[in-house]
Amino acid sequence: MSVEAKNLTFSYEKETVLRDLSIRVPEGEITVFIGANGCGKSTLLRTMARLIQPEKGAVLLSGKSISELKTKEIAKQLSILPQGPTAPEGLTVEQLVKQGRYPHQSWLKQWSPEDETMVENAMEAAAVTSFRNTPVDDLSGGQRQRAWIAMTLAQGADTLLLDEPTTYLDMAHQIDVLDLLHELNEQEGSTIVMVLHDINLACRYADHLVAMQGKSVFAQGRPEDIVTNDMVKQVFHMNCHIAADPIFDTPMVIPYGKGRKPYGAIAAAEAE
Repeated sequence: MSVEAKNLTFSYEKETVLRDLSIRVPEGEITVFIGANGCGKSTLLRTMARLIQPEKGAVLLSGKSISELKTKEIAKQLSILPQGPTAPEGLTVEQLVKQGRYPHQSWLKQWSPEDETMVENAMEAAAVTSFRNTPVDDLSGGQRQRAWIAMTLAQGADTLLLDEPTTYLDMAHQIDVLDLLHELNEQEGSTIVMVLHDINLACRYADHLVAMQGKSVFAQGRPEDIVTNDMVKQVFHMNCHIAADPIFDTPMVIPYGKGRKPYGAIAAAEAE
């Protein structure tokens, strides 16, 4: 299933948030949106999920405008995990994950063995089976995020949209969640689109990077092709040095701000 945004424009309280923005999400890959605060990353993701309606342009699912599709039909193709989701008090992990099967329910089609299998497979994939009967509120931040990801997996959609899935998590739990998403992409072929703040983690996990600036797309492509000193300066308003990640060989951004100057080997290299 292909996902494409064409010429999107959206304003909030008379302020333009997206302006004539177009992207095409590569199928079966991990796409990450990066950019400074307020550049429209989350708005773009929410527009792609039809949570908000653009003033102009369209989001296309396999060539069909998302505005013309029924909500349940969209939910069978796209699942979204918003920022800071909250569950009703006392809801267990298994009960939460079962909510992902709602788009597949109707008066004629009630809970089925297929639904049960999807829930079990989702909990196993997200490694939350061992605390299935634990209230969501009692989980650690990383466990809670895994439970919500399991719910999106139970939905059975080919494409997962995640808005800052690592927010409020410590480094160990951030890596834990991103490794899980990477495994889902590798093993299940899921198309994953997410917003991340950490540019180095974005470079490490993304197949396709979308850098946003000025309410539109500044650059998009593979991290090694688009992450440059100029891109970081234009998008994040920050001076930096670009090195290779010593473990993964992906671009690694080493910032030194506006006032502080680099020294040693980096200073010598930038003086050449």
